Amino acid sequence: MAKLRVYELAKELKVSSKDLMELLPEFGVKVKNHMSTLEDDLVEQVRDSLGVSEVSDLPEVVTELEIEEEKGRRRLEKRPRPKGKGKEGRAERPPRADRPKERAPKKEPEPGEAKEIELPERLTVQELAARLGRPGSQVVKLLFAQGIMAGLNQTIEFDVAAQVAGSMGFTVKRAPEPEPETPPAEEEDRPEDLRERPPVVTVMGHVDHGKTSLLDAIRNTRVTAQEAGGITQHIGASVVEHNGRKIVFLDTPGHEAFTAMRARGAQVTDIAVLVVAADDGVMPQTVEAINHAKAAGVPIIVAINKIDKPGARPDLVKQQLTEYGLVAEEWGGDTICLPVSAVRKEGIEDLLEMILLVADMQELKANPNRPAVGTIIEAQLDRGRGPVATVLVQKGTLRVGDAVVAGTAAGRVRAMINDKGQRVSTAGPSEPVSVLGFSEVPQAGDLLKVVRDEKTARALADQAKERLREKELKLSPRLTLDELYQRIQEGKVKELNLVVKADVQGSVEAVSQALEKLSNPEVKVKVIHGGVGAITETDVMLAAASSAIIIGFNVRPEGKAAQAAEEEKVDVRLYRVIYDAIDDVKAAMQGLLAPKLREVSLGRAEVRAIFHVPKAGTVAGCYVQEGKFTRDAAVRLIRDGVVIYEGKVASLRRFKDDVREVAAGYECGITLANFQDIKEGDVLEAFRMEEVPVA
Repeated sequence: MAKLRVYELAKELKVSSKDLMELLPEFGVKVKNHMSTLEDDLVEQVRDSLGVSEVSDLPEVVTELEIEEEKGRRRLEKRPRPKGKGKEGRAERPPRADRPKERAPKKEPEPGEAKEIELPERLTVQELAARLGRPGSQVVKLLFAQGIMAGLNQTIEFDVAAQVAGSMGFTVKRAPEPEPETPPAEEEDRPEDLRERPPVVTVMGHVDHGKTSLLDAIRNTRVTAQEAGGITQHIGASVVEHNGRKIVFLDTPGHEAFTAMRARGAQVTDIAVLVVAADDGVMPQTVEAINHAKAAGVPIIVAINKIDKPGARPDLVKQQLTEYGLVAEEWGGDTICLPVSAVRKEGIEDLLEMILLVADMQELKANPNRPAVGTIIEAQLDRGRGPVATVLVQKGTLRVGDAVVAGTAAGRVRAMINDKGQRVSTAGPSEPVSVLGFSEVPQAGDLLKVVRDEKTARALADQAKERLREKELKLSPRLTLDELYQRIQEGKVKELNLVVKADVQGSVEAVSQALEKLSNPEVKVKVIHGGVGAITETDVMLAAASSAIIIGFNVRPEGKAAQAAEEEKVDVRLYRVIYDAIDDVKAAMQGLLAPKLREVSLGRAEVRAIFHVPKAGTVAGCYVQEGKFTRDAAVRLIRDGVVIYEGKVASLRRFKDDVREVAAGYECGITLANFQDIKEGDVLEAFRMEEVPVA
């Protein structure tokens, strides 16, 4: 079957090619002109969305022009014909009883007998058709005639719906606003229902002052080695037992870019542990941490770390802290200051004892026998499990099967996993768990509530989506980071639009806020879209339409997205450490951007088998899909759109022979330098970096 062109489908749907070309981007397709061909499945999607299966079966919307054409056709039928003449030279007509009845156009109700209907402020085209008692395709056609491209499932305003209904002879009345679905009211817990709960502790401080290492010493785990550059990038939650009592730790990153995440940690915490390096003293991010903890109204315990270093000066740290209202107890104040060493594990027991002592003074209690209320600490999209959110329960008990809502995400709890990786059926106050079952990835920091059923949850989520939908984006001319300064000087740029993609939701929020802080009187930095996962073709199209720059943090563009970015001349910048992105944007705004390192893609290979070879380690059996792999190339390993490893090729072989390169269409064995965690289905990208001076 031949593929339809745009103008052919437009003719079939009885719309202009221009209107159809404006509708196609809603289906993720961008066409260049009316001669572009369309895939069969896309044609079916367009027909289905407009309520059309075969156009010939559609009821026609009768217009005045069509009525005139019908009258003209009848006049032609009444003219004398050369054959089969009857009386007076006119064609014979069948008896009146046998004559087929001609279908007259449907008469609209007279004004006196017009029906009255009530319409809400917004409704879908399908709902409007149902209220009018007309086929959805007829309503869609009338909207087309008014220059409005809308499918059956799209929402239209009251004014547009009233015009359509009025053209069909209906009298329209505005329906009263329905009572919005309200979340369950907060119930005051009775004192006799309250039970003691574990304290929630947030570890704060400046970058590289040893926050994660201190938690590492407390939990006896190795976390730092897994983070890019040795810096914690995501909020983690874990439970530690000490003397038979539980303590919940939230590890918020210490770099200033993650101020939003640190603030969110302080909002759900009971005690803040401020880590200050004894050899470095109070730094700018230390001051920010103090301010966040004070704003949240939580007590602060100071852990003076790295006392084992030769240049350690704990007394100087205490003196600096007095400038910010934190006076040590031994100096007559009320702030607990403890010397600790994360490396030697000194002072850890004293720190845990002090945390429990402060918790006892606060009398932390919560009612476990009520619907759960909690906070989304972190959220991400898992390829196998779908949306996964880390939730810290603050009140009540969360159970598997509960209907929940968190911002624009709703769902039913399908499973819960605790910090040890074990499945649990319930989670009480101060328990962090990963929750599966959301309809979409919720925003980190959203409040999670248990509601009576899924219908209520979806209604509350829809209301939140409607509020977000009303915020329209203002787009400005496109540009690249390299020419940003020149455009600013010319006065052509007032806003720098950015699209931010990251591997987890917390990073999206933190990166966005850090970049927006770079705004100055000449240019405003604006993040027009932020999302979780690999950079997609849709992101590139949004950036192209709004002249935005794409910032990718710990993610890579998909194959088609990279090609689309090259075609659309969209600037895509990829980073693994966040302050590199901040420095680049800041330098571009000041006209100080260093020579750009351009990545040249060499090849792409898919891991199809894994072999464990003695001495050599893990060998990836790969099939080179495009380009070529060379032995001296840089390589990155991508799993589910997220960069897992970036380094060098250790060895490249064909059968038993070492080779310098392998072209597309051939299989080879690849080992990576200092990395063994390779899995089937991973993608390897070979590339090299070359310097391109800024014009």
